[in-house]
Amino acid sequence: MKRSFWLVVLALLSLAPTQAQSLTGEWQGVETDTGEPGAVWPAVLRLQKSSGTNVFGVLYQEVGGEPGVSATFQMAGTRTAAGLRLEHVRKLTETGRTPFSYWCEGSITFTYDPALEKLTGRATYNPLNDCDKGTLTFYRVRLKSAATVPAGVETTLRVSGRNVLWYTDASLKQPVATGNTYRTKLSKTTTFYLRQSYYPTRQSTAVPITIRVSGTPPAATSAPTPPTPTAPPDTTRLAPLVADRPVVLPTVLFRLGTAELLPEAQPALQQLAAELKARPSLRLRVAGHTDRIGEPQKNQILSEQRAEAVKQRLVQLGVNEARISTIGYGDARPLHPSPDARNRRVEVSAETE
Repeated sequence: MKRSFWLVVLALLSLAPTQAQSLTGEWQGVETDTGEPGAVWPAVLRLQKSSGTNVFGVLYQEVGGEPGVSATFQMAGTRTAAGLRLEHVRKLTETGRTPFSYWCEGSITFTYDPALEKLTGRATYNPLNDCDKGTLTFYRVRLKSAATVPAGVETTLRVSGRNVLWYTDASLKQPVATGNTYRTKLSKTTTFYLRQSYYPTRQSTAVPITIRVSGTPPAATSAPTPPTPTAPPDTTRLAPLVADRPVVLPTVLFRLGTAELLPEAQPALQQLAAELKARPSLRLRVAGHTDRIGEPQKNQILSEQRAEAVKQRLVQLGVNEARISTIGYGDARPLHPSPDARNRRVEVSAETE
């Protein structure tokens, strides 16, 4: 396999010299149009502003499915009317190098979509083996709703990004939402930590978003005191994960091309294990799925491995393995147009005897 890394760069939109949108920070994305069907290169790029209209940054990229094969480049460029043009300056680090690996370098021109915080670009590479052109897509997490909300009032928070996961802690162990919106009621200033599961890499980090709270919560209206329950509520029935029909576990995702669970999968699997322990007669079926990238036969095997990885984690959490069956569907049942990390998923359902 050729280890050419289509080096990612970010674009900065300049509506006018005095009204330029700052695009500094971290972007996450992928190159898919590389002349190698099924090949992808997940990437992260961090940009900073230099003098005038100049920018510079560091670009990190992995070979899809082989996170141990990666490279980091120094990048520099200039803003244009529609975005940014960047050049590869020099390679800073490289891992997984072989006698047959090489990198494509040259220039990349990006356009910027401010509504989606999306960068779309075309690369023109210097002639080297089959290096010629590349297509790149990147997204950035940014707050799109008000940064200050009234205390105690239900509010919808909106952010940009692709396949966004919301957490309330920096260690990413307490997920609260997925997607670009989160409806909540805050009583104090709160920081959320957001990650994109769109082609995550080893260098991907959580983006902190702080929501400030103003005023005091509305006074609570008096209400009749409810009768004291005679028995504690059965919390296992409030929000069960397992039903008769397949249910997608949105935070149980995998590293591209592998059956390696991403860290954000653990809280949902712990909740699932607790539910199985509370419902001892329940038998679980775990179905694995892949994105529609690569060879169908390999994807079939990978989907089975992903289902098995979830089963083994549940067994580690104390669930009897005899209660869990697994199946893989390969890339036959995508939920979203490929490539999309949400297709690399598992679904769980109750299995009848």
